[in-house]
Amino acid sequence: MSNTAPETSPKVSTTQLSAPQSWPVEPPVTRATLSELDVSKIIHNPKLRHDINYDPELHFRPNLDGEKGRKKQEKANQFWRTLKKELTEFITDRPTFCANHAEGDDWTLPLLLKAVKEIIQTLVPQRDRQFLEEGLNIELLMQQFNKGVADLEKLALWLSQVLKSHCAPMRDDWVDTMYSQLSNGNRNMDLDELVAGMRSLLSVLEAMKLDVANHQIRCLRPVLIEDTTHFEQKFFFKKIESGKVDITLAKQWYRDAERRFAGEHSTHTFGDMGVFFEALSRLVLPSSGDKRTPSTFLFDEERISKLRADILDAINLEVCMRMYEDLDRVARYNPTNSSFVRPKASMESLSSETFDFNTPPTSSRPSSLVFSSSGSTSSSPRSSFVLPSYVTPDHESKAKARNLHHSLVALLQSSHSGGRPSLRWQAIAPSMALQILRYTSAPMEMLPAFEEKLASSLFMTESAAYQEAERSFHNRLMSELGNRVREYKGLSGVALFSVATSGRVQNNTQQGRERDVDASMREYYDEGSIEDVATRLAHLGILHWRVWGQLAYAPELVQDSSEDVTMDL
Repeated sequence: MSNTAPETSPKVSTTQLSAPQSWPVEPPVTRATLSELDVSKIIHNPKLRHDINYDPELHFRPNLDGEKGRKKQEKANQFWRTLKKELTEFITDRPTFCANHAEGDDWTLPLLLKAVKEIIQTLVPQRDRQFLEEGLNIELLMQQFNKGVADLEKLALWLSQVLKSHCAPMRDDWVDTMYSQLSNGNRNMDLDELVAGMRSLLSVLEAMKLDVANHQIRCLRPVLIEDTTHFEQKFFFKKIESGKVDITLAKQWYRDAERRFAGEHSTHTFGDMGVFFEALSRLVLPSSGDKRTPSTFLFDEERISKLRADILDAINLEVCMRMYEDLDRVARYNPTNSSFVRPKASMESLSSETFDFNTPPTSSRPSSLVFSSSGSTSSSPRSSFVLPSYVTPDHESKAKARNLHHSLVALLQSSHSGGRPSLRWQAIAPSMALQILRYTSAPMEMLPAFEEKLASSLFMTESAAYQEAERSFHNRLMSELGNRVREYKGLSGVALFSVATSGRVQNNTQQGRERDVDASMREYYDEGSIEDVATRLAHLGILHWRVWGQLAYAPELVQDSSEDVTMDL
């Protein structure tokens, strides 16, 4: 089982498909495969208890994704095929069946009934267990079945009544379908429908178990969230003491950050967490992707990877918009009385390697542009072009840039998101280049050169264009992150969860929103991405610091409090 969010998901383990399959084949859903849905397992699952702080929609569901899901489905199909085969043999070739199984319970039907009974026992109150023993006596039922006197329709009716008395109303139709399949299959001697009914029975029980577990998660969430720091400190203290978790490199990571960033941020904004948040904000940058994540982020690796991927998208979009501004500015120098096709000499100068697509936007557009041998874009009276008589009004330029940004975001969202984020950008870069070119008056002959230049800026984190955009993003992120940390650091666990996952972006003061970027960039740049990343990073960082601040980053405090921690263990 896994929750709907790929990141960080609680999973209910299932019996693994082995090769070759052991005999007899087990039912695809049993009490054992659903054991992690028991409340005792939920409250002792450290990964689930950590993830519950971040995902308001966290819940269990059948895990049919990926290779594990495929194997699970194959195993289920094999069981149902085997059940039909054995029932057919029982009916048509009793001597062979008895020779293979005698009157034992080493075949699929008694195994299935046993699994059904054990799951129902976990769903009904203790006071109803006696009635369950009477209504679902496996030994008696198999004796009746072997003698040909078992009343499967009566059993189906009894099961439907038991399930309806304990399941959610939304499951009633499913239970009715199960009863119809079992009764019709028995009455008409239709093995396909009979097996379908048994399959529905097991699926209903699995769904009921999931319903109960998800209800327990909703009820326990506030208590589990509020106890996160205490629970995780105890959990990791044991792991550290036993040598199962090594935090040596994590301590070194923080010490290195202290030497680099101490004193850079005011305690009013970050409190004692200034060095930590400076280091964390750099850890999630795409250019740090090849660096090892400290072991203290054991439960947050998926969240950090997702943050890094989202930041890469935001930075690359900014690179695209900066290159659009450069291209659009150059394209405006096309003579007004000509078409999009330019003289060959002009085209060569525009598409040559000396043309600097990476020129950062400035707050006021230049009145002239020079194409020198060094690619300079400074103004020069000797070699400058004169702007055409018509200059696009500023509001029109901003609207066009905003529309382009939206279209680039749409292209990004429609692209395949699997695999490495850099490969995703590599695949869509040609489409991005074409879309940018369409929003300018530049001739299509420039597309190959522009596409090549854009690709080199997007794929290489060491390129000047990318590094400049990443620095700009980080500066704005730290400003917004400071606002979030100042707002969140005094909140309780539940209050922090509520405000950080509610999707509401708080309005900050104008001072807090001032950033060292060009004013025109704010018009089309998706500031929501900065605010979203800052909110997620503040949430992750504050919770992480509460658990690890003393355990790993401030050892002198661990020594003072270790006695209390040990007593709690």
